[in-house]
Amino acid sequence: MLCARELKKSGFDVLLFDKGELGGESSWAGGGILLPLLPWQYPDEVNELARVGHQIYPQIAQALFEESGVDPEYIRSGLLVLDSKDQEKAAAWANKFSMDLSVLSGAKNLQGIVSGLNSKFEQGLWLPEVAQMRNPRLVKAARESLRSLSIKYKENTRVDGLSVVDGQIKGVVVDGQSYHAERVIIAGGAWSRELLKDSGDVPDISPVKGQMILFKGKPGLLKSMVLADDRYLIPRKDGRILCGSTLEYTGFDKSTSGDVKESLRQSAIDIFPDIKELDIEHHWAGLRPGSPGGVPYIGEHKKIKGLYINSGHFRNGVILGIGSCLKLVAEITRIN
Repeated sequence: MLCARELKKSGFDVLLFDKGELGGESSWAGGGILLPLLPWQYPDEVNELARVGHQIYPQIAQALFEESGVDPEYIRSGLLVLDSKDQEKAAAWANKFSMDLSVLSGAKNLQGIVSGLNSKFEQGLWLPEVAQMRNPRLVKAARESLRSLSIKYKENTRVDGLSVVDGQIKGVVVDGQSYHAERVIIAGGAWSRELLKDSGDVPDISPVKGQMILFKGKPGLLKSMVLADDRYLIPRKDGRILCGSTLEYTGFDKSTSGDVKESLRQSAIDIFPDIKELDIEHHWAGLRPGSPGGVPYIGEHKKIKGLYINSGHFRNGVILGIGSCLKLVAEITRIN
């Protein structure tokens, strides 16, 4: 959807196909932290895309709000990373990418950032500039913005295959009908590999399930995002608190597990004990488009001219999303 907006602004006629509802898969299911988790462990190409998102998402969020009437809830709530052993790497990353980062010691100092934090935590990295957006609202805002910009889309419409002639894309086939296009972008998340299976060069993208739970809290109970041992808490504007997430290599299975639900609940309590008094309102799973090292595929297909890929963002689809779209649209515009 972000690609469609940028292409429309560049003068292209755009038509979107989605096998379900627009943005209804991992885009909807994720947490919306606008930073790769432990970004100092990622290669520069991921962090460069993240830097674009960090810089321009405030403007993108505002534009989506104005175009759609739906607030994607961009909030700069900050992120506290607990008991990290990568302080030197983190400091070097923060310096390179111009991010505000403070090293904190002692439970009292940590609780000064996050009141109610478990007193067992003694070390932390505080990143006050890190923001979040609420995925379901971001997806809805983006979808409604397409309408306001007169961008055509077809939901619940599965693409059966690609139309290729002499190494040049000619469009897609849907329910036996051909739709002509000189440029086609595959942005199918975990399903992108299936769409490209006959292309002669298939990207290494596979589904990775993540389960999450949502607590029903009151505004102000938790004011900042917290990450500890790959589990995170994200406070929403209305007081709800999201806890995630798992990494499960189970193919296209999106089922949830009671054992995982309890594991997430216990992780949340271990980080923020007061959360034990809250009810779990929702439990769901999504399928991330996993890729080697979390590095997305962005650019023209190696063997088919006019066919582009924008997929494989793994755990960082939202923060890398706008940077990926701008990079791809710049390539398409330059070539054409």
